Amino acid sequence: MTSQTLAKAPSFSFRSMFMRDAEPGLKTSGNEESLSPDAPAADSDTLVSFRQVQKSYDGDSLVVKNLNLEIRRGEFLTMLGPSGSGKTTSLMMLAGFEVPTSGEIRLDGKLLNNVPPHKRNIGMVFQNYALFPHLTIFENVAFPLKVRNEGFREIRYQVDKALEMVQLDKFAQRYPAQLSGGQQQRVALARALVFKPQLVLMDEPLGALDKQLREHMQMEIKHIHQQLGVTVVYVTHDQSEALTMSDRVAVFNNGIIQQIDKPEVLYERPANSFVANFIGENNRLTGKLLSRDGEQCVVEMPYGEKVIASAINVGEIGDPVSLSIRPERVVLNDAALSVQNRFNGQIREFIYLGDHVRIRMEVCGTHDFIIKMPTSQFDSRLREGDVVPLGWAAEYAHALDPV
Repeated sequence: MTSQTLAKAPSFSFRSMFMRDAEPGLKTSGNEESLSPDAPAADSDTLVSFRQVQKSYDGDSLVVKNLNLEIRRGEFLTMLGPSGSGKTTSLMMLAGFEVPTSGEIRLDGKLLNNVPPHKRNIGMVFQNYALFPHLTIFENVAFPLKVRNEGFREIRYQVDKALEMVQLDKFAQRYPAQLSGGQQQRVALARALVFKPQLVLMDEPLGALDKQLREHMQMEIKHIHQQLGVTVVYVTHDQSEALTMSDRVAVFNNGIIQQIDKPEVLYERPANSFVANFIGENNRLTGKLLSRDGEQCVVEMPYGEKVIASAINVGEIGDPVSLSIRPERVVLNDAALSVQNRFNGQIREFIYLGDHVRIRMEVCGTHDFIIKMPTSQFDSRLREGDVVPLGWAAEYAHALDPV
């Protein structure tokens, strides 16, 4: 086949490249299978569902406990949590590399429990890239199409478009060892997308990259997702990565989803102390519930200070309470006069971090209370040892379960 023939291939957008219907004259992947009789209608908003899924490796302790989760078509959902929380095991069960001990996993209504990985029409991107070192970049990306017995013209067409999408079309004849880590990760992403999967799974794909490159790749992946509209399930232990990229985040701990919501909701209104402490930076104060009036409560600190807070997850009067206050929500000096919670605190330390200054203070019985202030707003007259007024609004103090 000549280059002139290839040049006549029809042009179309990246989004149409990954739609289920191929261009006229191009062969489809042939992966479509009929749905089971109890499958939802084709226009259902849910693509993936976990129903009471549990996983145990030793027949006793559960790594994943009664997982119920629905993943919407076209969304970017991140499974976030510490090591051993069950997030990666959940992803591996969806991919087919692990089998649920009990429960059901469905993709587009089709029961997956006994479907082998290569028949699930799912793309995978791993942390270690998993590229074939003896194959060129073109051949690596073409591999999923070759195993699906696509023709040469289709392979050439789709691979060229996939490499153009990740801005590596000029590197098609190089080998993985000749590329940087970030470029290799782009190749892995192109390979996961080239066969038009319904779903793409990513397991800590940026963990091996340095900070600057990792942040750059976060935006690259986010933009590709927005461009294509493909459904992505992403696993990470990096909370800033999850907040940056996701439509929704499922926070895992001890095999259970603690909270699932939009990033801004997780950050601004955590459901419990684990989420508050795991998502972003957090000041944690401990006291006891003194009173409650609807959605507000009063918490008494160990030295008698009283904090007005939002009652999110509290028990009975007299029960212990953990207060969560974000460092950027705390104000100093004159600004503290207009908020409900006002105290005096002693400055212990300044930490300059370029765009902002962290001020470590002693207040309400703790020596590690942090205030985060933009450098442009920092009062250079402040000194370590100064006692200054500080405070925060009641809506920014979240009364939660004790830690």
